Amino acid sequence: MEVEEEEVVVVVVVVIVVVVVDEEVVVAVVVGVVVVVVVEVVVVVIVADVIVVVVVVVVVVVVEDEEVVVVVVVVVVVFLVVEVVVVVIVAEVKIVVVEVVVLVVEVVVVVVVVVVVVVVVVVVVVIEAIVIVVVVVVVVEVVVVVVVVVVVVVVVVEVVVVVVVVIVVIVVVGGGGGVVVVM
Repeated sequence: MEVEEEEVVVVVVVVIVVVVVDEEVVVAVVVGVVVVVVVEVVVVVIVADVIVVVVVVVVVVVVEDEEVVVVVVVVVVVFLVVEVVVVVIVAEVKIVVVEVVVLVVEVVVVVVVVVVVVVVVVVVVVIEAIVIVVVVVVVVEVVVVVVVVVVVVVVVVEVVVVVVVVIVVIVVVGGGGGVVVVM
């Protein structure tokens, strides 16, 4: 399978458009390709026209029959018109293909940017959710510690109260060795 010169040019343009993000460079490359294609088409048409004109002149000089000459000239004119129309259409198709390739590349770049932005947003949201969960866990742990401290303080106070009550009961009830004052 042979690779056409146009295919190579299109591949090179696509690579340049994909690799180079600078719009001015991309526009310059596309304009350059269009100019090359137009110049190539014009050169091909001119060379073909020169060959056809030489053939017509030879036919006119060699053949003296006017009808044959008229038929040859008409055929050549029709051929040239058709050729020019086909060449112009092909050139326009090439330009449209380049524009479509550039458009596709721009769409791909936009899609990639959107995907990257979405991924970054999702990652940030997940990280924020993790931070919120960690903060909630820490707050719950702090609340648990505070509750435990309060319970311990209450228990200590109750023990102190019980000890004081026991001491008071012992002193009041069993205070046998105290001083008795008689009046």
